[in-house]
Amino acid sequence: MRIFSGIQPTGAKHLGNYIGAIRNYVALQEKGDAFFCIVDLHSITSDYDPDDLRESTLSLAALLFAAGLDPERSTVFAQSHVPAHPEAAWLLGSVTSFGELRRMTQFKDKREQQDFVSAGLFTYPVLQAADILLYQTDLVPIGEDQRQHLELSRNVAERFNSRFGETFSLPDAMIPEVGGRIMDLQEPDRKMSTTGGTAQGTVGVLDPPETIRKKISRAVTDTAGIVRHDPERQPGVSNLLAILAECTGEQPGAYPNYGALKRDVTEAVDTLLAPIRKRHAELADDPTYVREILAEGKTRVRPAALATVRRARHAIGLLSL
Repeated sequence: MRIFSGIQPTGAKHLGNYIGAIRNYVALQEKGDAFFCIVDLHSITSDYDPDDLRESTLSLAALLFAAGLDPERSTVFAQSHVPAHPEAAWLLGSVTSFGELRRMTQFKDKREQQDFVSAGLFTYPVLQAADILLYQTDLVPIGEDQRQHLELSRNVAERFNSRFGETFSLPDAMIPEVGGRIMDLQEPDRKMSTTGGTAQGTVGVLDPPETIRKKISRAVTDTAGIVRHDPERQPGVSNLLAILAECTGEQPGAYPNYGALKRDVTEAVDTLLAPIRKRHAELADDPTYVREILAEGKTRVRPAALATVRRARHAIGLLSL
């Protein structure tokens, strides 16, 4: 089974990213031929700093390895290192309609937040489809907010296959039930996020222990004074209980007050993240190793990507020499 997922390098990764995505990557590398792509080309569709992009690409690779991705059992690579990605996106763009792209929810949201809206941001979903379809992917671990993008990928693949012959496999989604819904500590009606959330409500994977303690101690609760899982009436408390369950793998017991709950959540989060912080610091001190692993990943995936592009080029009628 071919497994593929992409993750953007920009934006510090937070607890929701780890529980909802990265931890699943580690588990999935045992279940099939797993490709994990650092999608740096997607990052240039919005405002960014070139030096930061290079640094964050290496840092994210180090984080993935620190979290447990094993280069012997999975393949990690940078999207821009495989030229077949933008080429496949151009070919797939020929069977993607303007109307489909205009209806994408994330584009609608992001264009409201930016003064300059690039053509790349508009066609972002086509490149995302290319990322997935290039590797004849069977399973794509995604969050609920990416369901529309995967459906577009399937629609585009079906349309290409219908017009030009069977070229791309149709991927299925794997959406986590709880991990994808870790909420902001200050605004528990919103998902934890480094771009759309609050600074104090977002726990970074690499945050030091004291920062984690302060953020959780200041997490929004309510005036009910009762610790119970009730997302509608007590979203803040329910979020803390969900975080505790995800970090420990056990259902939380009874708590006399919010302070006791927050202390246990702080300890559980720090226990979960401490080994990752330690290993990431070691890898950050040896960027040559991380670069070597990314180079090896590029070498592994290029043949599969090139084979698919060649099939697509031939199917669509382009002349080969």
